[in-house]
Order: sequence, then structure tokens, then C-alpha cells
Amino acid sequence: MNEHARLTAWVRGRVQRVGFRWFTRANALEIGCLHGFALNLDDGRVQVVAEGPRENCHRLLQWLRSPDTPGEVLGVTEIWGTPRGGYDGFAIR
Repeated sequence: MNEHARLTAWVRGRVQRVGFRWFTRANALEIGCLHGFALNLDDGRVQVVAEGPRENCHRLLQWLRSPDTPGEVLGVTEIWGTPRGGYDGFAIR
């Protein structure tokens, strides 16, 4: 199963000012073959967009929901879609 997907996730909790975006990028790079970004939102959430092999997107989502993340994740909401492309690597925005 080598299908590509687009994962958009909104992470809520104490996830800003704790290095969450940096660790998300590092994890995405470690998983490999993921492109996208992590972005702080004005309401305190972090938005994560990842495109790549569906299995790799699932691995990133598992990490976002794990106790291994910095800060304190209270919940993750995700939607899945078709990759749009246009990302150069995995960025912190």
C-alpha cells in the first residue's frame, strides 16, 4: 500500500512555547517522505499538514497523540484528503 495522502491535524492543549513545532518537524523528517508544515494558530492550537505515503502520515498522527510530544496534548482532530503538493520539505511556520 503506497497510496499518498494529505493529513491535516489540529492539536490542542499546552502545545505552544514548548518546542512542539520543532519536534513535529523533527519527527516528520525521521519518519521520512513527508512534506508540509507545523503552524501555531492564534487560538493556542498547532496545525499540522503532512503529505506523503498514507502509512507515514498515520505514523506522524500516532506520534501527535502519544505521550512523547512536548507540552500536553489534550486532543487531536484530523481530516484526510488528496495531496495538493507545493511543499518543499517540512517547514515550521
